[in-house]
Amino acid sequence: MSNISPLETFPNPRPGRDFEVKIQCPEFTSVCPKTGLPDFGEIQITYVPADLCIELKSLKYYMIGFRDRGIFYEAVTNQILDDLVTICQPRSMTIVGDFTVRGGIKTVVTATYTAEEE
Repeated sequence: MSNISPLETFPNPRPGRDFEVKIQCPEFTSVCPKTGLPDFGEIQITYVPADLCIELKSLKYYMIGFRDRGIFYEAVTNQILDDLVTICQPRSMTIVGDFTVRGGIKTVVTATYTAEEE
C-alpha cells in the first residue's frame, strides 16, 4: 500500500449477525500504465463484516491515492480486495471495478474473497 493512505476500521456493532455492506466509489481514477492517460471508473465494494468494518473517511483517502498511479484495471481491482481483506478480515468481500469505455471497449473486473470455514 505504498503512497496510499492507511485504511482504518471500527468495531462491528453486530458481530454475531451476518449483514451486507455496500459501498460505491463512483469517481475512481488511476492512470493507464501503457499510455499515461487517466482511467476512470466506479469501484463497488460489497462485504459481510466479521469483527471490523471499514471506516469511510480513510477509504476515501485510500482511493484518492490511486489517482496518479499507473496500474492496470485487473491489478487495481485485486489490490483493493487484498488491502481491504487484510485490514478488516471480512466473512466475504467482492470488489467490482466498472471502468469507463475507452476506445470502444468496456471493462468490468470482479474479484471475490470468502473466508475459509474453521
